[in-house]
Amino acid sequence: MKHSLNNPSGASAPLEPVSVRAAADILLQGGVAAFPTETVYGLGAIAHDEKAVMRVFAIKGRPPSHPVIVHLAQVEGLERFAAAVPDAAWRLARRFWPGPLTLVLRRRPDVSSVITGGQDTVALRIPRHPIARALIEACGEGLVGPSANRFGRVSPTTPHHVFHEFGTTVPVVDGGPCEVGIESTIIDLSGAQPRLLRPGLLDARDIEEVLGCELAASAAGAPRVPGSLPAHYAPRTPVRLYPAGLLAAEAQRRLTEGERVAVLATGRVRVPGGCASYRLPVEREGFARELYAALRQLDAAGCDVILAEMTPEDAEWSGIYDRLQRAASVAR
Repeated sequence: MKHSLNNPSGASAPLEPVSVRAAADILLQGGVAAFPTETVYGLGAIAHDEKAVMRVFAIKGRPPSHPVIVHLAQVEGLERFAAAVPDAAWRLARRFWPGPLTLVLRRRPDVSSVITGGQDTVALRIPRHPIARALIEACGEGLVGPSANRFGRVSPTTPHHVFHEFGTTVPVVDGGPCEVGIESTIIDLSGAQPRLLRPGLLDARDIEEVLGCELAASAAGAPRVPGSLPAHYAPRTPVRLYPAGLLAAEAQRRLTEGERVAVLATGRVRVPGGCASYRLPVEREGFARELYAALRQLDAAGCDVILAEMTPEDAEWSGIYDRLQRAASVAR
């Protein structure tokens, strides 16, 4: 299936990406624009422009208690937003930035509570995508950049995904398909022990090696972070997860009962005829890179259900496993 380039409002209009310079001008004037990162496309606004950040929340339909991540161009920007930067943060920044790692630190008093969801912590990262870095540099300011989609829905990994969400109302800088494909790993360094608040493609074991200690799991009292709700990253079509060995039989059963079935699986699964399907790579990086595009494509197929192959629960696959679990947790 190919992505349609039609405006979701029904009007026929092509996607017309804007340049980095044009996007920077929009942001510096208090506007909002979408930009690519290596993880997903973000809905950008100047982090210190409270009204612009509130526009991002309004466009997404994001609850005000749900914090956003500030994207920086240089590691020195940590001190502009964090009240204190522990040695662990500097070590992780030197090792993994720019890249798909977000650090949660105690915020400075002058950092808006709109960004932090009313908390005393702030989430920060330096993206690896060269266009994201160029845009932040052009603005001379940190940018908020939550995923450029309606709140709770599937994150965008191409400029066309953003266009399908918002039409011509949100300017988009075209950086091509995202390299990583799922959101960053989030580590909390605001307390006594480092905690893993959101898994991503960056392996937690590599982080622990740099820190010299094990990461604690998120628990009651941990800072709220993006993508931490039980149901998230979800298409409108219900998603149900099955082990590879049971998926084909379940698809056939539902087809026999008259359901319209879509199957999201690797080549290990035999997909029955009559199903819409998307074949994902078997290896972890390819699976993550194509996951959201696959969910969006199958969501547009007009089926009653998406049956998805369950991934391993081990540390290497934890970020992908997390996204699929949340996509399948939406109450319907």
